[in-house]
Amino acid sequence: MAGQRSIFEDVGSDTPRPPTPRGGMIDAGRDRGRRSVRIWLIVIFALVVAMIAVGGLTRLTDSGLSITEWRPVTGAIPPLSDADWQAEFAKYQQSPEYRLQNSQMDLQAFKTIFWWEWGHRLLGRVIGLVWAAGLVFFAATRRVPAGWMGRLLMLGVLGGLQGAIGWWMVASGLQGDRVDVASYRLAVHLGLAFAILGLAFWMILDLGRRETDLIQARRVGERRLFGLGTGLMHMAFLQILLGALVAGIDAGRAFPTWPLMNGSFFPADAFYVPDGGATWRAFFENPGLVQFIHRMFGYLLFAFAIVAWLRGRKSAHPVTAGAFTLVLVGILAQIALGIFTALYAAPLELGLAHQLGAIMVLCFILRARHLAQSPIVQSIRGSH
Repeated sequence: MAGQRSIFEDVGSDTPRPPTPRGGMIDAGRDRGRRSVRIWLIVIFALVVAMIAVGGLTRLTDSGLSITEWRPVTGAIPPLSDADWQAEFAKYQQSPEYRLQNSQMDLQAFKTIFWWEWGHRLLGRVIGLVWAAGLVFFAATRRVPAGWMGRLLMLGVLGGLQGAIGWWMVASGLQGDRVDVASYRLAVHLGLAFAILGLAFWMILDLGRRETDLIQARRVGERRLFGLGTGLMHMAFLQILLGALVAGIDAGRAFPTWPLMNGSFFPADAFYVPDGGATWRAFFENPGLVQFIHRMFGYLLFAFAIVAWLRGRKSAHPVTAGAFTLVLVGILAQIALGIFTALYAAPLELGLAHQLGAIMVLCFILRARHLAQSPIVQSIRGSH
């Protein structure tokens, strides 16, 4: 039997020691797969940006009504023979747009507008496939971060809804004597695209930092600044919807003057509706009134951005302050681009740049809002 040891005796190297605590055990489960899921979401984000750009070009080239049927699966295959092209062209020739506006169009010109719309729809299918394949892979390999499955599923549900709304929009231009889609349906379609884009971007921002870092950062978040960021987000989104109404009726080409609208602050005949319909329709269908509202709300958004910037520059966190400065600069650049777009009667290049500028501004706002909620805390020396 071993002898009794003194309490002051040194313990030998062969004496078992308790295991050394390992850090990050709690994070290991919650942060699993964050990097790979974030890369996947960045790919989806880039595809949605491309989708919005191609959609804008489809609208600016008057190509959106060239395909008169909604075939989610078989529609992915374009015409492969002369007979197929003639059949597609014959369907388009039955549309109001062809009969009332493009009756002189030949098959070659039809192919040009067809490819724009087909490419737009194909991108939608690609986005759906990338989302579905990625989600199945991450779920099967158990790489979906804890608590994220619902959010990732919501992204796909909104994408599927977007396809249905896209056809609902196109169908409005295939009825009666319309040569364009209904502007309010276009606004819904574009608005949902930006909602999907914003949701994906917010997820990317969340996944760019560890879960525990976000939890700790939110404890020192700036509520008032976050509220201002939320207000900017809502106002920017509404301005995007107003821009869609402008695009839907080509109102951007109606008043190529600034700051006045053809010499007047308020456009003449602002409440005129061509077929004598209800006055409220002027808010959707009168080019002068629609463009006037878009201009005025842009000024209001800029004024609110100044208020947010004045508050943001006082933030204790330099990165947050810089983010709100970037928002103000982005909105100012977007206003300048909008003015040039109006002055040159919305040519294709400027119209597309203005739409992409809206994406930039929304992302700047979302980043500033995210930093207000979860600031990057820095030491006195500036290290994180």
